[in-house]
Amino acid sequence: MKYISTRDSSKDFNFEQVFIKGLADDGGLFIPHSIEKFSEDEIKSMSSLGYKDLAKKIILPFIGTFMSEKELTESVNKSYSVFRKDNVVDLINIGNSKILELFHGPTLAFKDIAMQLLGNFYEYYLNKNNKTINIVVATSGDTGSAAIDAIKGKKNMNIFVLHPHNKISTIQRKLMSTTKDKNVFNIAIEGNFDDCQNLVKAMFADKNFSNSINMSGVNSINWARIVAQSVYYFYSYFLAKTNQPINFSVPTGNFGDIYAGYLAKKLGLPINKLIVATNENNILHRAISAGEYKAEKVIQTISPSMDIQIASNFERLIYDLSDFDCKATKEIMSEIKETKKYIIPNDKIEKIQKSFLSASLNDAEVLNIIKSVYEEHKIIMDPHTAIGFGAINKVKTDGLNIVLGTAHSCKFPDAINDAIKIKPQLPEELKSILEEKEEYEVISKDLENIKKFIKTKSLT
Repeated sequence: MKYISTRDSSKDFNFEQVFIKGLADDGGLFIPHSIEKFSEDEIKSMSSLGYKDLAKKIILPFIGTFMSEKELTESVNKSYSVFRKDNVVDLINIGNSKILELFHGPTLAFKDIAMQLLGNFYEYYLNKNNKTINIVVATSGDTGSAAIDAIKGKKNMNIFVLHPHNKISTIQRKLMSTTKDKNVFNIAIEGNFDDCQNLVKAMFADKNFSNSINMSGVNSINWARIVAQSVYYFYSYFLAKTNQPINFSVPTGNFGDIYAGYLAKKLGLPINKLIVATNENNILHRAISAGEYKAEKVIQTISPSMDIQIASNFERLIYDLSDFDCKATKEIMSEIKETKKYIIPNDKIEKIQKSFLSASLNDAEVLNIIKSVYEEHKIIMDPHTAIGFGAINKVKTDGLNIVLGTAHSCKFPDAINDAIKIKPQLPEELKSILEEKEEYEVISKDLENIKKFIKTKSLT
């Protein structure tokens, strides 16, 4: 399979380049040159597979000659051996809907599902090519800890994680900052997540710097993550065992997880609607419902992983809406960079709404949902999952709604306590982080200072 940038179709890339680079040199995102749908018979044949075998089946066409089928099998099996569920995820009933629990990995968030695989992909690549690499990643809460767990202790790679200082939950921070491995570096940026993300993008854009440290990234823009996350849409669809249309409600910040659902639909999975569920940082809801993709000031909420304005993966959808025209996509992205907005034409809004619906919830609504779900079903939802659950009551859909349960409630004890006067407990194997010493550097949002810090600690 060949890949191109959303901003330039003149150059072809293979999976290895796409995976290692993360972001194209022109600032665009990598996408397949074309996507071949699975046939109805192929999809039917997948429906009885366990999660690991399904993952191999879906991922294999995307990786080309990066590794053999046997090596992919070994990597998938190793990646998912650390999960608390044999089949990685769990699908539970809640009233007339279902929750897809994606938080049974080592850092209690859906990010583990892709990140464990990426960590093993990196290890395979570096060992095979005798290279070193420095991974730089921005996090709004969960990506960082998932990336650290997947990469800590591995040879020939360092990881630098930028998080917004005092704007993630204490548990989210401690899952990162109590790691003792020498190849892990945590950086608290005096700013918000968008600042962290912009700093990482600027480092990628500085070719002298990024090449000098052999820089790579594991944010949600990395195509390997999108592919890995598409697997659980297939798996949960098959687990649901229903003839009804199936919709997925996805707590959404950077548009990566829901784009993975869109990829599953492109691959032939008959998804009805993908529901974009946002908090008060609702740029995606405004874009999908009214065509206004306009960045506003980031509001700090009780769902910090979604406290984002510019959603990086939305560029991949803009590319589709632009009829796969790289030049048009580049012009739109330049407009967004300069003006912080893009007014989507009505014909493109209609195209979006064929696949997507959206809803936005404020903190008070989220707390009420956590409370009512606990009272009615004795299930404790984290704030992000609660937004996904609340969104299905704000949109009109036919059929069965599956809500993506993106994180364990124990990662957000203050919000849960505010809602139901209960502080959910960490699993036993993670309780030690509460007492362990934290290590992280607080740095202003100054690009040169951050580059200097990373340069002094990097493997070069």
